Amino acid sequence: MSTIFAQASAAGKAGVAVVRISGPKAFSAASQLCGSLPAPREAALRRLRSAAGEVLDEALVLCFSEKASFTGEETVEFQTHGSVAVVNALLAELGTVDGLRLAEPGEFTRRALANGRLDLAQVEGLADLIASETEAQRQQALRLFSGGLGDLAAHWRERLIRASALLTVTIDFADEEVPVDVSPEVLELIAEVQTAMQAQVDGFGAAERIRTGYEVAIIGPPNVGKSTLLNAVAGRDAAITSEIAGTTRDVIEVRMELAGLPVTLLDTAGLRETDDTIEKIGVARALERAKAADLRVFLIESNSKPEFDPAPDDIVIASKADLSGDKFGAVSGKTGAGVAQLVEQIGAKLSSKTAKAGLATRARHKEAMERCLVSLAEASNRVALGPEFTDIASEELRISLEALNMLIGRVDIENVLDEVFSSFCLGK
Repeated sequence: MSTIFAQASAAGKAGVAVVRISGPKAFSAASQLCGSLPAPREAALRRLRSAAGEVLDEALVLCFSEKASFTGEETVEFQTHGSVAVVNALLAELGTVDGLRLAEPGEFTRRALANGRLDLAQVEGLADLIASETEAQRQQALRLFSGGLGDLAAHWRERLIRASALLTVTIDFADEEVPVDVSPEVLELIAEVQTAMQAQVDGFGAAERIRTGYEVAIIGPPNVGKSTLLNAVAGRDAAITSEIAGTTRDVIEVRMELAGLPVTLLDTAGLRETDDTIEKIGVARALERAKAADLRVFLIESNSKPEFDPAPDDIVIASKADLSGDKFGAVSGKTGAGVAQLVEQIGAKLSSKTAKAGLATRARHKEAMERCLVSLAEASNRVALGPEFTDIASEELRISLEALNMLIGRVDIENVLDEVFSSFCLGK
């Protein structure tokens, strides 16, 4: 296997930059640049020199032995000064060392997967952790990266292997009298896994929303103050406002963080009947996006009704509190009255939606568990039918275990690896 290197820290000028080498020639390559290496996991200051003897930089050097590094291979990290010139000079020098090559995106993590240091769910968690923008995303990604889903899968696998072993006994000794009926224990084991796994499937929607973000649509008639409210919540002029009804023609999106959650706030065209072709398209898009949103804020005139029936969690609030004098049941994007309370209310409603979020965050996780649940249901039915169906039940358990292995990347994962690692940078 080749030895790879790359800058592991962000590109550009910084106080410190990290350059990583991993592979069978990592220690020997590092020795060529800095002479003697410190003991594994002990940092030491070394001068880095080119093959011609030129000093490239002074850097802290850290070595990690095989099976004790992130990749599971010999690894060396140089913590250099964060100059672009220093990093480029070091990378250029490493490129001249025989047996070394520049890493591909995500290749360090891919080697960690290949060497059993991470399972696929942890790799996905790491990708999410790097991409996290909000506190909720960070916490969710960290649970996944820390092996939460893998631990669950390992427990389920243990229970299903036990159930499979019990059925195998009855098959292997079919011509003899088995002293104990194993079906009650098998059914109990299957039911335990089904209940826990179904909870994760049910929590997928909320978990996926934490990862990808919620959509909150502000809807109402023209000139009711939707764009002004959006600007007030966003804290900037994201949407054009005017006294002319129908100013907003398309859906305007603003990405922000509310209650630690990623939220895209949508300002939509005013809902009304119109003969204007362009405005009519905007109204249609507004309705489409609003109905697909996770939460809707109906902004209405005092004593009027929403354009269509709100869902139970939707918020209905009167606009232009500055004109109506209503300081408690209305909001004004112009003066800011009620805006903080509205934001708090939106955050509370979205937070309640995340209460049942599971560890499964990607469609791949959900699909693997759903396949597993189908086989478990069939296995349970076959066991209940009697001993003559034991062999079929055993096969269904084997299929369920295969689906479980796919969940954490033990089998049949090549088709998803390229997509997963495409989001990683060179040094990860």
